[in-house]
Formats: sequence, C-alpha cells, structure tokens
Amino acid sequence: MNASTVAPAAPAPDPQPDAYPVHVDAELDPDVSRGLWLVKWLLAIPHYVVLAFLWVAFAVVTLVAFVAIVLTGHYPRPLFDFNVGVMRWSWRVSFYAYGALGTDRYPPFTLAEVPDYPAHLSVDHPEHLSRGLALVKWWLLALPHYLVLALFVGGIGYGVSGADDDPVVTVSLVGILVLVAGVVLLVTGRYPRPLFDLLLGVDRWVLRVAAYAALMTDRYPPFRLDQGPHDPAPGGVAVHPPAPVAPAPATEPHEPYARPGRRGWTTGRVTAVVVGALLVVMSCGLGGTGATLAVADGLGRDAQGFLTGPTRSFSTDAFALTSSDLEVHTGTTGGTGWWPDRILGDVEVVASAPPGERLFVGIARARDVAAYLDGVRHARVLEVRNGTPVYDESGGGRPATPPGEASIWAASDTGTRPRLTWSVEDGDWTVVLMSADASAPVEADVRAGAEVPVLDTAIAVLLLLAAATLAAGVALVVVPTRAARRTTG
Repeated sequence: MNASTVAPAAPAPDPQPDAYPVHVDAELDPDVSRGLWLVKWLLAIPHYVVLAFLWVAFAVVTLVAFVAIVLTGHYPRPLFDFNVGVMRWSWRVSFYAYGALGTDRYPPFTLAEVPDYPAHLSVDHPEHLSRGLALVKWWLLALPHYLVLALFVGGIGYGVSGADDDPVVTVSLVGILVLVAGVVLLVTGRYPRPLFDLLLGVDRWVLRVAAYAALMTDRYPPFRLDQGPHDPAPGGVAVHPPAPVAPAPATEPHEPYARPGRRGWTTGRVTAVVVGALLVVMSCGLGGTGATLAVADGLGRDAQGFLTGPTRSFSTDAFALTSSDLEVHTGTTGGTGWWPDRILGDVEVVASAPPGERLFVGIARARDVAAYLDGVRHARVLEVRNGTPVYDESGGGRPATPPGEASIWAASDTGTRPRLTWSVEDGDWTVVLMSADASAPVEADVRAGAEVPVLDTAIAVLLLLAAATLAAGVALVVVPTRAARRTTG
C-alpha cells in the first residue's frame, strides 16, 4: 500500500475536555461531632494566624507572577505551586471550620497535598497564559463573578437607619447554610447531605473564581453551581468514586503537589517567602511614607521655609481670641532644649486681617495671658471640628491697654498680615489674636507652621530603609523560589 494513502492517526482525545482546571473535592466525615463546631473558631485560630501571613505572601507572589506573565506569557511553576498550596491550606481549614463543617479532623499545617485528608484542591498548571488577559481579568472580567460571590460569601448588609455609627448586620448564603447545618447536627446528630452538597457547590465556585483572579488560568469560571463532593466529569455529571485504599499517584488525573523524593516547598522555604513578602509590604509602607513626606516638604513650605498647615478662618464678637494652652517640655528650664531646635525648629503664626483692619498676634506664658485677659471678654479655641472652630467664651469688658503696649509677649507682630516667629521654649504658652486697637470683633484667616529641620533626615532614612527592606524581601522570595524550582523540576 502506498504510504501516501494511509490516513494519519487521530490524536488522542483529551480525557476531560470539559473539566475546569481548578479541582475541588471533599468527603463528608460520617462521624462529625454534634457540638465541636461551636468551638472550632477557637481551635482554628492557629491556622488563621498562619494563613494571614501566607495570604500576604500570596499577594506578593501573585504580583511577581503577574509581571512574569505579562513579560513571558508563563506562570513560573514554583510560584504557581506556592499559591496553589496556600489555597489548598485555606480550603482544608475552611472545610474543617465554617466553610462546610465537613470534618472534625484537624487540618495539617502544610502546603502539600495530604492524600488521606478529606478535603483536596489542585489546579492544572497552564503551559501558556495570555499576556493581555493578565491585565484585565482579575478586576474587569471577573467583576460579574464578584457580584455573585458578594451574595454567597460577602453577604447582604442591613443597618437600622439613624446615626452614622449604627451597627450593620451582615448575612451571607454560606454563613446561613453552615449555621443551619450546625443546628441540625446539634439537634439530630446527622449532617444533611443535600445541604453539604450545596455548600460544596458554593465553595467550589468561590475557589474557581479565586484561582482565575490570581491569574492561575485563562479559562473563564462557569456560572454553574456544581454540587456534590467531587468535580463534575465531562458533560457536567458529578462523579462520586469510592475512596481509594491507598494513594496511587501514577493513576491520578492531576499531578501531585510534590513528587516523591523531591523536597519542593519545605517549611523553611515557605517561611522565607512569607517573611520576604512581609518585608516587601513593609518596604512599600516605608517608601510611601518617605515619598509622601518628600512631596509635602516640597509643596507645603512657604517662601520663608516653614512647613505650614491649612488656613483656617476664625471670628468672635469678643475682644480677644486665644489658643488652648501649649505645653512644652524640653527637659530644660527657660531654654529651648535640643529637640525643639533640631526637630521642630522655629514656629510661625501668620494672620490675615479683613480689609481696612489691623491685627495683633502674640505668644506669652499662659499665666501672663490669663492675668492680661482677666475680666476681659475673650474666646478660647477648643478644637477645629470638620474645619469649623469650636470656642469657649468668657464674659467681661474691654482690655485696659492695647495688646501692643503689654510687656508679656515672648514674640509678637502687628499689621494687616502679622507674622509671629517664635523659638520654642519650655513652659505653658498661649497664642493671642486681637485687633491692634483692642476692639471687637476679631476676625482673621490664620495658618501655622514650623521649620521641621529633621524632615530631610527623616525622608532620607525612610527611603534608605525602604530600599534595604525591599532588597532583603526580594532576596527572601527569590532564593527559596529558585531552590524550589531546582528540587521540583
């Protein structure tokens, strides 16, 4: 027979062409305790603490994977295995606790697959991922699923109308189903199987969307509630195979988490990645704080070099307006001490008078101000609430002398735009704002500022710490990741 007439061999069919690449399975423990679920919140606290750190690492690793996908179209296998391990650990804890109450067997502290534990999760590693989808699928394309899952696990909020701080009661579908299952279990000693199947369907939907949002697959999650303990086979029919007598990795449709004889993600490597991720997050906080201070330093200083706050409008029908007492403790008596000079520097108060008016602004010791304003109608600024000053007014008459003629001031200025500059000293001090002729009312726009000479040093230290922390964090993520790659192949 002519070789050219021989029909080519048909390619081998995909054993599960319709199976979603996120596989979530669990078996209901037939001997679930009636009342243990009441205290599982307490028993699971160690896992919650560990998972809080692991999910920080998950976010950092996902960010690194995002960059790798956009640049290469591939999700690095060690990073992929780590994130699958975090999801697997979370699923086991959720199945044990208030995601299903499906078992009383305490979850193991490991990222690896545990064949004899009743809850399992695996994700097929993709050979290639779309670079463009990585930019939009986790926030835009997944949005419809987020809206659905908000009802499943985020709940519906209900608050009694009234004050702004009224408590809000949140109810979620998963919470209701788990509560019903727990109450039935407590009363009858039996877990309703249809309820368990429904819970597994909801949990499976949540985990599929989580894997999609974490860039682990490009395949869009189905809007389908696949109930039951096992993922559906092709055609959407759920399969409930009998539990194997012993694990058989060679016949499993999904590759096990770690191959026999290879260490992969050891406890030490996982710990290093978690610490590294925390350092990366810390470096972002330090760098962000340093950058914010640098912007404030560059934009917030006036022509005289003072770092100023916002301008506030003050007005009173009294003859004087005073600040609350400013308590300064420098560690010296009658001197500036070291910290106000090096940290705060000089302080300024600038006031702007209405057209045709002249203002006086001065600062003096609190006892001297109290003596000067004794019997004088004046207002004291207690606080600025939502941009509006709150005053405490005292009754009395007009001052005996204009403020400029008093000899109590440590620093003062008079004019249509008086500017008070004061070197901070130890003691209790009060700032006074009055009309130059001691008349009423008193109106002014006021702003205060300080030199803050330490700010440049603080910015430099924060940015250096951010760089050092980032370098250490990246090293603690990269080194164990490369080691896991060498040991997992």
